[in-house]
Amino acid sequence: MSKPLPILYVKPSCPWCVKALEWFAQQGVKVDVRDVIANMHEMRQMVALTGQSKCPSFKHGDFVVADFGVDEFIAKAKKRPDVCQELGLKL
Repeated sequence: MSKPLPILYVKPSCPWCVKALEWFAQQGVKVDVRDVIANMHEMRQMVALTGQSKCPSFKHGDFVVADFGVDEFIAKAKKRPDVCQELGLKL
């Protein structure tokens, strides 16, 4: 059985979300994109998970990064080599 994809909560018009999507694509990381504007259930899930309503927000297992720019994501991911390896990140 394959592992579920990491979840990326986004708002379509958010420039940080667009950059995050581009970066994950460049890294070859497939993500389960959840549009929190189109789906209020996803917004509630994200708020319950992160305690806030800003995007992008990322979840992979117990690794959660809320309201980030790509540089912030990279800095947090570098502290979790296990996550980097699982996702195949080239940092």
